[in-house]
Amino acid sequence: MNITLHKKRALVCGSTQGIGKSIAELFASMGAEVVLCARNEEALQVVVASLPKIDGTNHSYITADFSNPQLVKTQIENYCSSTNKSFDIVVNNTGGPAGGPILNANDEDFINTFKAHILVSQSIAQVVVPTMKEKKFGRIINIISTSVKQPLDGLGVSNTIRGAMASWAKTLATELAPFGITVNNVLPGATMTARLDTIIKKKSSATAKTEDAISDEMMKEIPVGRFAHPEEIAYAVVFLASDFASYITGINVPVDGGRLKTL
Repeated sequence: MNITLHKKRALVCGSTQGIGKSIAELFASMGAEVVLCARNEEALQVVVASLPKIDGTNHSYITADFSNPQLVKTQIENYCSSTNKSFDIVVNNTGGPAGGPILNANDEDFINTFKAHILVSQSIAQVVVPTMKEKKFGRIINIISTSVKQPLDGLGVSNTIRGAMASWAKTLATELAPFGITVNNVLPGATMTARLDTIIKKKSSATAKTEDAISDEMMKEIPVGRFAHPEEIAYAVVFLASDFASYITGINVPVDGGRLKTL
């Protein structure tokens, strides 16, 4: 099975670091034209310049702040109209909110996270889906969390919004399936990113345990005995973006080394 994304254009959100960057790199290596989307233009320029170019693909980027869904929508609309290009693949990916018990969260914590995850994804879909319908092809892939299936301790706001994001995706998948458009969720487990480093540091500070001790405790909960590498999440995304996944839609795919106890 030889996966290629040749002649496909992919929008990858949150793509200047971590999982998003790995997805962008793997998409590019599979022949896709990649459009990065994040708020840090300097970082975007560095990443876009580093992407492999297969058969002369011309990668680019869109600068947008995910705290403002309408701005994200406008920026993507401007890109499509100014370049006369559309997207075949969209990867919704953004950083998680600060941790903490759910009762400690205030209204703004929930509202801001809802905006950055669900309203941004909804806005992007409203821009890209019409042309996907015309092509009878589209892939929308959401990077969420294993908390969709099993809430994580100390991540109250994240657990809440991640679950809502999965429900949004399932609803959209049902609506778009007749048009050859699939919508799926990838649920990363503990992955070696800046986000994981922050979680470990906070747990260390709260418990007076060393960061190494916290890491060891977390890895003991993972049957394969280690954290994921970002590219291991990207492999699952590339498959779901490919032609080989045309009959897979509306599902949650854990990539967590077996940590989840749920089926």
